[in-house]
Amino acid sequence: MNRIKDYGQLAFDIDRWLKDYYYMYAIEAFVVGVSGGIDSAVVSTLCAKTELPTYILTMPLHSKKENTELSDAHAKALDAKYPNVKVVDVDLTRTYESFMAWMDNTFTGNDLANANTKSRLRMVSLYQVAGSVGGIVVGTGNKVEDYGIGFYTKYGDGGVDIAPIADLYKTEVRELGGYLGVDYRIIDAKPTDGLWDDGRSDEDQIGATYGELEEAMENGTGKAVDILYKFNRQNKHKMEPIPTFKL
Repeated sequence: MNRIKDYGQLAFDIDRWLKDYYYMYAIEAFVVGVSGGIDSAVVSTLCAKTELPTYILTMPLHSKKENTELSDAHAKALDAKYPNVKVVDVDLTRTYESFMAWMDNTFTGNDLANANTKSRLRMVSLYQVAGSVGGIVVGTGNKVEDYGIGFYTKYGDGGVDIAPIADLYKTEVRELGGYLGVDYRIIDAKPTDGLWDDGRSDEDQIGATYGELEEAMENGTGKAVDILYKFNRQNKHKMEPIPTFKL
């Protein structure tokens, strides 16, 4: 799904949007976590291009070697090109392992809960840096993930302050990445949340490609319609305000 006619104009518009927010709320820095995937690569590049202070965090945690190499290479490339960029490496492996060892065995047997804890440790790291430098955490979710199927961890990678690409489909994020000069290895890499030891991709977990989900979300057609509706229903609690009892 590609609705964008001019990616140069899109990049300009997002740049202006980021700067407007920065100055309107007296922000002192953007803080972005990079994973070796296209979404975080595009968002971190957009933030770097504003020429405003930008902290880029690499946060390896039982990560696949190729993902770590891509995130490190991307972060170093931005650091070399943009003087406003500072790269911070936070290896969370020992933190996660210590936490899991401290927990009672009763609470460590659920693989999904364990994976979500990894994501939440990354969120805590981003907000620690953001709080220390007067910054905000910039989200890296795309439209399918954030508003279609809720494919993110509540209070993990879903815990952000602003979301510059959340109205863009993955296909459009890839195209924008090409325009911005993101490493082709990142553009072509299989999307993965990096939370599983077996290296499963996003599409393996979902059961449909992003292209199929985009078609279902935009037009209500294609083979992924049922999958879209299933995930949307089960993850609705992430995408709606917290239920509150009212007096």
